[in-house]
Amino acid sequence: MAAAALMWSIAGVVTRHLEQARSFEVTFWRSFFMLLSLLVILPALRGRAAFVPLVRGGAPLWLSGVCWSVMFTAFMVAITLMPVANVLVTMAAGPLLTALVARVFIGHRIAPRTWSAIAAAGVGIVWMYGSQVAQLSPVGLAVALCIPVAAAINWTVVQRAQTQGLAVYLVPAVFIGAALSCMATLPWALPFAASGRDLALLALLGLVQLAIPCVLVVHCGRVLKAPEIALLGLLEVIFGILLAWVGAGERPAPAVLMGGALVIAALVFNELLGWKEQST
Repeated sequence: MAAAALMWSIAGVVTRHLEQARSFEVTFWRSFFMLLSLLVILPALRGRAAFVPLVRGGAPLWLSGVCWSVMFTAFMVAITLMPVANVLVTMAAGPLLTALVARVFIGHRIAPRTWSAIAAAGVGIVWMYGSQVAQLSPVGLAVALCIPVAAAINWTVVQRAQTQGLAVYLVPAVFIGAALSCMATLPWALPFAASGRDLALLALLGLVQLAIPCVLVVHCGRVLKAPEIALLGLLEVIFGILLAWVGAGERPAPAVLMGGALVIAALVFNELLGWKEQST
């Protein structure tokens, strides 16, 4: 799971080294190469039955796929418009936003510890953006916020389907998301401007930053508890900020570090208490 978080985290630093590809073209090629990777990986792991869930998954699977496509697209567009650290911290607030969405739409009870974490994370986000609002792109901020919103809707859809006896499989949903992301961004990506080096870097993202971690997380889910996966997944934020700092010279602002630390602390606090409650 730690290796998956490290792989996820390379998107920012790799994107900063692109030569000519920009915005929607970056998103298109990353999703396209992920799609190609899964077309090879899935049959290798599961044989001919690999794509059966695409036919039998029903509406929840396709709704999850739509949410994944929004996350794929919004993430890559956001990091072309904003500092990597801002995007990663905004994205990290997804689990707490998910708790709110699940409370409203499917009646999940929110524990007092989670309410406290939501409040603390909200303060962290306001702290992070408050001192930078004049320097940041409002479009970039809006796009970055689409990531945790789509993640919250995705999780809620999956949970509701499971309560109704329907399984939503992660990898096929991600496959659908990659396909929809390709189709949605292709018209905006034309005419292509990516150099050969850009395509190599984007192929690296499609395979190493998306496809392989996706498969790893499925296997991790069989042996790790949900709080363990959530806590280890937070390493993406730390790794991503450090890689962009060291590998691309993108030093995060002090407000981002302080606000981000508050968000991460709130998430860790919530998951550790949840883990303790499950154990007792």
